[in-house]
Amino acid sequence: MTVRLTQASAPLMQSIAVRDEFGAEREVAIPAERALTVFVDKRELVTLMTLGAAPELLVLGYLRNQRLVESVAEIDSVTVDWEVEAAAVATRGGVQRFEEKTAKRVVTTGCGQGTVFGDLMADLDAIRLPPASDPRGRVSQATLYGLLDAVRRQESTYKSAGSVHGCALFRQDELLMFVEDVGRHNAIDTIAGWMWLHGVDGADKIFYTTGRLTSEMVIKSAQMGVPIVVSRSGITQMGYELARQLGLALFGRATNRHFLCYTGFERFDAQPEPARPATKE
Repeated sequence: MTVRLTQASAPLMQSIAVRDEFGAEREVAIPAERALTVFVDKRELVTLMTLGAAPELLVLGYLRNQRLVESVAEIDSVTVDWEVEAAAVATRGGVQRFEEKTAKRVVTTGCGQGTVFGDLMADLDAIRLPPASDPRGRVSQATLYGLLDAVRRQESTYKSAGSVHGCALFRQDELLMFVEDVGRHNAIDTIAGWMWLHGVDGADKIFYTTGRLTSEMVIKSAQMGVPIVVSRSGITQMGYELARQLGLALFGRATNRHFLCYTGFERFDAQPEPARPATKE
């Protein structure tokens, strides 16, 4: 079944006048953060703070990652209207146990979101990732370098205005989708929504984020079926422990030709460069 979506993307940046340290007036661009209140079958669900690059995909990914809807086929339409800052989701048969699913809120480390519904760790045993012996779930050092170079060359709001997080989906070092938002959870939800809508399998994919690898980011990556995650930032203890439990390969502090492999080294085809000799003082 086809999900009917509006195409209500909004301007990502706004120009404002500022004064620098010399007292000179300058014009700079800043991210255009805005509120989007989500209604499901006319019941208010949540307000997301977002740039609004792909709001319909963000809403789909949010519903998926919060496990409020089991299948994209259950959704009839997502209609976004920026004049009233609202997204109206119409389902085909209603959301089962809506009040029960939305009653429990957990404060998270997520910027731009802050709470999630339910217990994201309830169904970890049901997550299946490709084994390390499967070529789809492996990455070479050369591919990792190619991925990081592709991210570096990507035109972005961050380069122009800063103050945002970026997430990307790769097939090896081929960039499939790049999304920026005020919070990394919005960005990963948008990618999840795109994958869900188009039936994209995660087994041969690599997920990249500029944000830190917290427990929720690790779980969302695993729910997407993606076995390899790369971050420009670091990792938390719970993110580390969950990645080990789920069998994910996590790479952090990844910029240029530097990285740390925190977990899942068995998925990594290392091609280390010779260590540089210590310089004499």
